[in-house]
Amino acid sequence: MTTGSNIEGLPFRKMHGLGNDFVVLDARVRPLELSESQVRAISDRHTGIGFDQLLIIEPAQSGGDAFMTVRNADGGIVSSCGNGARCVSAVVMDDLNKASVIIETLSGPITARRADGDLVSVDMGPAQLDWQDIPLAMEEDTNHINLVVGALSNPVAISMGNPHVVFFVDSVDSVDLTDLGPIVETHALFPKRTNVEIVEVIDRSHVRMRVWERGVGVTQACGTGACAVGVAAARRDLTDRAVRVTLDGGDLHVLWRDDGHVIMTGPVAETFSGLLDRDLLG
Repeated sequence: MTTGSNIEGLPFRKMHGLGNDFVVLDARVRPLELSESQVRAISDRHTGIGFDQLLIIEPAQSGGDAFMTVRNADGGIVSSCGNGARCVSAVVMDDLNKASVIIETLSGPITARRADGDLVSVDMGPAQLDWQDIPLAMEEDTNHINLVVGALSNPVAISMGNPHVVFFVDSVDSVDLTDLGPIVETHALFPKRTNVEIVEVIDRSHVRMRVWERGVGVTQACGTGACAVGVAAARRDLTDRAVRVTLDGGDLHVLWRDDGHVIMTGPVAETFSGLLDRDLLG
């Protein structure tokens, strides 16, 4: 395995989807193992490279085109990342010269394809709506959770391969997400912690959201969060099943199909690339 002692010279890409930014490492040929402290060193925006999530492309395990491992800025491993899936899919499609690919994740396979321009569409699989699948610490009606934290109340809980709790508010700008986000994330109702979305409904085809990501904090965008918001708004009959989700970083388009699958479409960009230095990882 490649560890911090001999990782020097490993290429990386800095990519983002609507400002939700990633460091992407390719371990398909050269296996890679990073400790939590090494991941945190890379994530530091002052002394490292900086990212919301670290994405590691690995060989496929079950017949797909590649496997994606996702590490949060705190070093922890998470099951899924929607914006990250679009970025990794774009890399793999370019490498394999394919118009569509299957990216395996801890939460299951994701199918991605090229859309118009620089857009990539990913099938994030079915939304999980049962309280045990999210998971919650006790049985609840996941469309109306009995939870009040400050000005936030009566959320929807959904899993998109990772847990989300969605609060509908009159104005997203009136909520101090930096203050309330970590309280909700670590609430006892969520044994695996949770991502937190606040949502303002503009009309039946458009919502505005902000997000506090589990293990990261406030981010410019969150793909699985946007998917959860699209499903939550449709469940409450606040929007149609196809909706434009405006985040701090820009727009994603979410379709909750009748078969339960959630399709997310948005842009992908590569900012720069380089080589990891051994000194960065101690």
